[in-house]
Amino acid sequence: MGSETIKLLPTINFSQLELERKSPNWESVKSQVKLALQEFGCFEATFDQIPRDLPDTVIQGLRQLFELPLQTKLQNMSNKHYRGYIGQHAVVPLYESLGIDDALDLGSIERFTNLMWSEGNPDFSTSMRSFTEKLSEFDQIVRKLVLESLGLEKYIDEHIESTNYLVRVQKYEAPKNDETELGLTAHTDKNMMTILYQNEVNGLELQTKDGHWITVEPSPNSLIVIIGDAFHAWTNGRLRSAYHRVMMKGSVDRYSVGLFSIPKEGYIIKAPEEMIDEEHPLLYKPYDHFEFVKFFYTDQGGLTALKAYCGVV
Repeated sequence: MGSETIKLLPTINFSQLELERKSPNWESVKSQVKLALQEFGCFEATFDQIPRDLPDTVIQGLRQLFELPLQTKLQNMSNKHYRGYIGQHAVVPLYESLGIDDALDLGSIERFTNLMWSEGNPDFSTSMRSFTEKLSEFDQIVRKLVLESLGLEKYIDEHIESTNYLVRVQKYEAPKNDETELGLTAHTDKNMMTILYQNEVNGLELQTKDGHWITVEPSPNSLIVIIGDAFHAWTNGRLRSAYHRVMMKGSVDRYSVGLFSIPKEGYIIKAPEEMIDEEHPLLYKPYDHFEFVKFFYTDQGGLTALKAYCGVV
């Protein structure tokens, strides 16, 4: 089906919410988060803990980064899927991205920066590190709200400690004509949860439960939260894993930063017993996230890879 420009995605105000202190609006926000993730697997958020000028500084740094020679960007390599440089792809020629693995690990962003700029770029390193820290703080607030809303408070520490963070910085080049062109194919994220920030260029589209594609038009300085397959499976299907894509049109390039919470190597995705009952039979057998990702990139992968890999028949 074609896409529709509808302001349908819920917008949730996270102002004055902090991880270590429950504000008066905590319960209200918790309810909104649960409903949005059950219905859409995605929502837009405003979060006042990010300094107003920081996102603009980060986007300016991305413009400098993607202007570097291809040979320099190709140095961003990894033996893990989706961790290094991606670009020059015939199916999505407008798309280009780089990854910073274990992004909260001391020195990861600095090493990436020094790899890209041999002379260093302290402004890029400082702004990206600050932004990553703020996004991870927000990620943990959302996940805490989700687990509380599902009555899974006792798993909060284990759940948060079970993941590392990958930062992917992305550029979608404006198409050469006015026609809409594919920026990124339809997919679900494979991780726990994605926090996405983009410059003020539309392109992100979300598929609703009834199969319609809607254009997500975030407000300036807002964040987009997207549930991935791992969180969908861990909650035994209580949260939607949202199909989304990027469709580009117009004459302005789109830049985005994605913070991906990814299960640590060896961690087994297993739905808590509280999520399984007569109305909600087990949907997925326990599985290793990294082994599933390997499967996804084989010929047997695809849009129904999770069900094919570990679905309960």
